Amino acid sequence: MVKGGVPQTIDITQPEERALLVQVLRAIQETETGATFTSRDLTMILRQHPRLNGDFYAKSQLLGAYRDLVQAGIMAKDVQLEQRLRGRPVRTISGVAPVAILTEPYPCPGTCIFCPEQSEAPKSYLDGEPGVLRAIQNKYDPYAQTYARMTALEDIGHPVDKVELLILGGTWSFYPEDYRTWFLRRAFDAMNEAESATLADALHRNETAPHRNVGLVVETRPDWITAQEISALRQQGVTKVQIGAQSFDNAILSLNRRGHTLDDIRRAMRLLRLGGFKIVVHWMPNLYGATPESDLADFRRLWDDPALQPDEMKIYPTALLEGTDLYALWKQEKYVPYGEEMLINLLVQCKSLIPPYCRVNRLMRDIPAHYIVAGTTKSNLRQIVQQRMEKQGIVCQCIRCREVRGKVTPDFDHLYLDVISYTTDATREHFLQMLAPTGHLAGFLRLSLPAAPRDEIPIPEIHEAAMIRELHIYGPAQALGKRSGGLQHQGLGTELLEVAANMARAAGYPSLAVIAAAGTRHYYRERGFTEGELYPQRIL
Repeated sequence: MVKGGVPQTIDITQPEERALLVQVLRAIQETETGATFTSRDLTMILRQHPRLNGDFYAKSQLLGAYRDLVQAGIMAKDVQLEQRLRGRPVRTISGVAPVAILTEPYPCPGTCIFCPEQSEAPKSYLDGEPGVLRAIQNKYDPYAQTYARMTALEDIGHPVDKVELLILGGTWSFYPEDYRTWFLRRAFDAMNEAESATLADALHRNETAPHRNVGLVVETRPDWITAQEISALRQQGVTKVQIGAQSFDNAILSLNRRGHTLDDIRRAMRLLRLGGFKIVVHWMPNLYGATPESDLADFRRLWDDPALQPDEMKIYPTALLEGTDLYALWKQEKYVPYGEEMLINLLVQCKSLIPPYCRVNRLMRDIPAHYIVAGTTKSNLRQIVQQRMEKQGIVCQCIRCREVRGKVTPDFDHLYLDVISYTTDATREHFLQMLAPTGHLAGFLRLSLPAAPRDEIPIPEIHEAAMIRELHIYGPAQALGKRSGGLQHQGLGTELLEVAANMARAAGYPSLAVIAAAGTRHYYRERGFTEGELYPQRIL
């Protein structure tokens, strides 16, 4: 990819510069800190070896120069050195490269009292948030945003051939259909490094593209999910939907002018689950009218109500922002944000309730502190909550807390299968997880067995099918077809697919479908699935 928006690359053909680069890279190689090499270690080395002009090298410059030196035969390839030069490995530690892009500002059907509205940002977003700043810089163009984000990740050493594309910016389902189609086509053109005439063509190209889409995520409101929208989302290639629920208490929903009810949330999640989608729920403690006690009861409802039980969550404590109706209530002393200690105690209790089949993606919105008028502004709230839990001897069982992440489990013979089963209002769910002896999660598969009447399943081609809603193998992202000692590309996914097929067959289902992103279709074809109109299926 052509580089742009990053520090100037280094010319290794200049003898003095080349000698200094080799000296710096050798120093990084020889630092005996093992896996604990930190940014502080790097800073100390860079201070000892400044550039000829007195400046310091950037990580991306060092990584680019290292690659050039290896290609020129001046240095040998060193995997550990590459890892030390790679910026924030956590970005791809879960196995894929997340690329978040935003839709342009557009009216929202909601009138929520806590929601900010700025002319330069989509509804509910602020023009100072990092993702919004990147979108503004690229004029909200989907191609430019996708391209720039992939380039930035690649420049700091992350493989970007497996991309989870997250489309943020408000109620996706409310945007005009033509805009949504164009937006997706152009984002896929960036991943494909080629232009397509239609979205269908772009999705097809992505099956063999340089940057394959392994997940496509949109966010919307529950009252905009219909059977027709389920079909439209699949035609767009969507595999995961973020639902802005915010609360499951009708009184709180009404007080905050959400414009939907708990029944709307239940209906939306039922349709999405029957369509095979992965479901991410947004929940906001400290809304107007709530108390820590009512919030905890609300959070319990998530797991006690069979119609809810999401696959993933984003917990967004309510941020008090100037210019909102909630701000006016605060000025009138009718609303009081939770104190930091009160919020931490609540979140500790909430995290202790999360079942092992759910992943908590966020515990705080990425809102710059200067926007928040009152209440907690801690950007590391997750870390604070985690430390408090450890101090109290409480272990969070959510997926994110159990992922292998940076840990490698080379002895695959000692991984074992564990199945967690639970019943929703429309399906029997089986969470097939592969665990290391330490309890760390190496990979999982979500098998969904529909129990609803045929006419309630929104898409006819899956009326008789069991459904794989997600297959995920953890560990640092590996380039396509590469094996370097991690968990990916070792056959773990294939093994989980076979277990799922046997379970579906035993339950009497004639076929097994999978909600596959465009870039994963080839993977499933190799494993016995044939292409359907919207879902690859395997006859059992």
